[in-house]
Amino acid sequence: GNNIGPDGAKHLAEALCHSNCQLQTLYLGNNNIGEDGANFLAEALCHSNCTLHTLNFSASAIGDDGAKYLAEALCHSNCKLQ
Repeated sequence: GNNIGPDGAKHLAEALCHSNCQLQTLYLGNNNIGEDGANFLAEALCHSNCTLHTLNFSASAIGDDGAKYLAEALCHSNCKLQ
């Protein structure tokens, strides 16, 4: 990983919500995004512009709360993850 941390995850989440973003696959394994980073990404997954279909964040220290944020995002009607 590149150890982008929560701040890097925040910037990626912002990009995922941009109308010109067509990214469909994002691998963030071993990047220590933490709970805050997971929350930023979860919010992006719920955005109508987000086109992401595959997200890997293994070994990124998201914790229980981060997992909860992402699980809730998976249930959102705008989430396109498969």
